[in-house]
Amino acid sequence: MDQLTQTVSQAWAWLQHARISIGDLQLDLWKILLLVILVLGIAVVGQLTERAIRRVGRRWADGEAVYPAAYAFGKLGKYIVFIIGATMGLDAMGLDLSKLALIGGAIGVGVGFGLQNIVSNFVSGIILLVERSLKVGDFVDLQSGVRGRVSEIAMRYTRVSTNDSVDVLVPNSEFVNGRVTNWTFDDFNRRIHVPFGVAYGTDKEKVRAAGIAAAARIPGVIMDNPRRPPDVWLVQFGDSSLNFELVVWVTRPLVVSPGATQAKLLWVIEDELRKAGIEIPFPQRDLHVRSGELRVRMSEKAET
Repeated sequence: MDQLTQTVSQAWAWLQHARISIGDLQLDLWKILLLVILVLGIAVVGQLTERAIRRVGRRWADGEAVYPAAYAFGKLGKYIVFIIGATMGLDAMGLDLSKLALIGGAIGVGVGFGLQNIVSNFVSGIILLVERSLKVGDFVDLQSGVRGRVSEIAMRYTRVSTNDSVDVLVPNSEFVNGRVTNWTFDDFNRRIHVPFGVAYGTDKEKVRAAGIAAAARIPGVIMDNPRRPPDVWLVQFGDSSLNFELVVWVTRPLVVSPGATQAKLLWVIEDELRKAGIEIPFPQRDLHVRSGELRVRMSEKAET
């Protein structure tokens, strides 16, 4: 026991006298260790703050529209705790922040040469959280072709989960600088168009009735709103068919899975057209052959 106490005392004495020099800046080693412990403590407090804000948001949330606000405030609260805690810790340790100009200059050079994207993504993430132009749970379609649900907005990236359960990490700057289609920004109902074709000569009213009957078979298609009724449009005279579109308004579960929604509607459209005796055409071509004389010339070698 005495040996252990003596060892600890010697280690503490060594830490009190050990120093690290950075230019004109002198740092005690024990202060650096204390700073590491302080940073870890700040990280823990920041995580607890974020979880507490999210928990309060869930408790008071009546629907999905409230939780993204709690998520955003939780992230911002964690960042604020990090900044305030780091500033107070450095001040409590007696470090003069004005003497860190050398370190700040080195960081500035690093930002100028290789950290532009990291800083840009971090600032873009803050903008997204403050503006709330993008929220957790939104279904987005990016200019790069990524389509899916926003499941996390981190410091550097935003995680987009596709309908195939593939997580795509998209830099935050892409949401600020590029074109983003947000399917669930402020209204969870959207109108979709499902194209299909029938043979020429088909009664258009029968086609309309079959299309509306097909829409009524899919849960989530809005049928009882007089301002958003389902409809069937004749949109084109095709080469082999009359081309129609089933135009319907759908609720959020169908909005966030556009591929599956279109497949379901096409399935029931085919059922209703078959039930009504309406022919679905296939491409046809007419070939006209003129009568005439066909001469075949053969070489002398072939004749022999």
